[in-house]
Amino acid sequence: MTRALASWISRCATLAVLASGFLSGCAMVTVSSQGPAQYIAMRRGDILSTGRLSAATRDTLHSAALDESTCQREPLDCINTISTVGGINTDRRLASLAELSLQMAITNTPANATEWSDAQFDLWLRAARFSYAFLFLGERTAGERAFEDRQTQVRDYYNYAVQELARALFLRGALATDDGNREPGTQYIAGWSIRLDLSRTRLPEGVREPREVIPASRLSFAGIRSIYRRDGLGAELVAVMNVPSPEEEADAGGDVGSNAADDRGGHVSADTGATTRAVGGSNTRVKAGALAGAAGRPRSASRFFTEMPSPNVTALIWFSQGTLEQVLASRDVVLSVYDPYRDASVERHGQTVPLSANFSAGYGIWLARSGFAGQSLRALFGRARGIDAPRIYMMQPFDPNRRIILMLHGLASSPEAWVNVANDIQGDEVLRQHFQVWQVYYPTNAPILVNLIRIRRATQQTLAHFDPDGTAPASRGMVLIGHSMGGVIARLLVSTSGDALWETFTDKYVPEGTDIDREDERLNRLLNFTPMPQVERAIFIAAPHRGTPFASNRLSRWAANLVRLPLALLNEIEEVMQTATNSEPQGQTFHVPNSIEQLRETDPLIRATSKLPISPQVCFHSIIARRRADGPLEDSNDGVVPYRSAHLAGALSETMIVAGHSVQETPQAILEIRRILLEDIAQIDRRGAVCTEAGLAK
Repeated sequence: MTRALASWISRCATLAVLASGFLSGCAMVTVSSQGPAQYIAMRRGDILSTGRLSAATRDTLHSAALDESTCQREPLDCINTISTVGGINTDRRLASLAELSLQMAITNTPANATEWSDAQFDLWLRAARFSYAFLFLGERTAGERAFEDRQTQVRDYYNYAVQELARALFLRGALATDDGNREPGTQYIAGWSIRLDLSRTRLPEGVREPREVIPASRLSFAGIRSIYRRDGLGAELVAVMNVPSPEEEADAGGDVGSNAADDRGGHVSADTGATTRAVGGSNTRVKAGALAGAAGRPRSASRFFTEMPSPNVTALIWFSQGTLEQVLASRDVVLSVYDPYRDASVERHGQTVPLSANFSAGYGIWLARSGFAGQSLRALFGRARGIDAPRIYMMQPFDPNRRIILMLHGLASSPEAWVNVANDIQGDEVLRQHFQVWQVYYPTNAPILVNLIRIRRATQQTLAHFDPDGTAPASRGMVLIGHSMGGVIARLLVSTSGDALWETFTDKYVPEGTDIDREDERLNRLLNFTPMPQVERAIFIAAPHRGTPFASNRLSRWAANLVRLPLALLNEIEEVMQTATNSEPQGQTFHVPNSIEQLRETDPLIRATSKLPISPQVCFHSIIARRRADGPLEDSNDGVVPYRSAHLAGALSETMIVAGHSVQETPQAILEIRRILLEDIAQIDRRGAVCTEAGLAK
């Protein structure tokens, strides 16, 4: 073949290829494989997860002859086009409008903005409205779209828009529940009417509005193993109330945890109006002054309990109940706040959907801001800014239909000892439906019997405050869970003293030859008691019922010498002794043992209390730790409490766990607590509480 011929053939082939391309419109299709990351990105990636419009919305733009990059620059024009162009079904149109509107709202609102303009509110409300319309007024119901990724995406658009709107409305002061010029709870912004509805939740007594609203999705925590949530509709929020933390109260010179003489006293709190430290990585700022008039507002009618100061709530924005056209034209909205412990679902437009919830965030914020760690040690050693009397902390608003789990921490400890126990109980759906958690915070330097009577009084007064007639389910079937010294106190709350403690007290603490009046009311309250009638079950964890040699070693004796009891308590006990013995005041002559001294194996009172009978109406269990798995059980210990002291004959179950003294925080102990509580529910549902060996599994 000549060179000329070869060149001619090459030119012909090139022309043939070009001609083929022209005739086919230059369409060329190729195919490639995608991995698992691309699989998820294709179906789930959207404006919230990747910062780019979802594949579904991009497809809608292509169908409407719109360009993604153009819509990025001029989203409003694209929104208007999508709203009117033909050939797009209702579900697809509404979902795309929701995402485009959310993109526009995010783009036009700085991430750290503390105040929004009216135009920004308008953008976010439009995004929420399109999302709402898709969820409730699309071509198909939410149930029919239950397995579709697109519904999950649009639900997230709605939830995120409501979250940001609730936070912005709070910062604007629009969540105030009182406005003398307009209808209470109603604000008018950018042509929208926004009404606040709190009928489905209850704020703590004496509190009219929160001082801070924090989206739960912005929080992360160290120290909490699991975050318990419920997927559904609504923004998961933490409403931090205008209630000072225990440490803030102490810093302000407040009488932390003290009981008034008649146990009915109230007190006033001051709004700190300051920036709090970041919680779990959140940079959320407390608005100075919170809301006008909040400072100095009465916090509670009582001094013996505190309702959760940072409750979990769920917010929803409701639009018109009318047709799709009416909803899209409506500018009247209701911001409804729900208690997720009480409401698991909501109904709208004839559809029932689950209510979103976060059951851990509020609890985590409370612990992170409480200052318990330092305060509990100050209380032990009698230092300033400690706690001098027990207080009940309620982990959720009081519910008369849920039974109570009362938790008692140990020596030099606080409610922080129960962080994962309480969180896991509240995270268990079945337990959450049947129980509410109360935690006792008490000064661990005081004598055991003093704390016993005060804790009993605080618990019963809290119950009487919420259920004066004592007829609600919450006033019956209480479960006690006590760790270490808290386990000793829990056992005494379900025991009968008879004359045993009077005899021990007279023999060991009253000078020989001194007559004592056994009818003295105040002394008799300490030494003569019966089981709390509300208690049905108790779980004792690493409890030194018979004392511990650890309290007698050199380090513990040194620590005991540093413990200082409140002067008021010492004076009161001295006065009681003088009255009971009919003696003249002679200064402090009666030695009042502190808590560490009373936990010694040789202490007369701990030895006497260990023999007191537990009520046969109370089912009880033991969880005991041992540092090593080998060796005789009878000789084992958890580093602080020996087995022989923690063991109780007659327990329905005794669980041994290889761990140290803080065994209550181990997953094994929490699993056992949950097992006991779940079987307790089943047992009561069957025939009521019956404490027999067959009642619960070993």
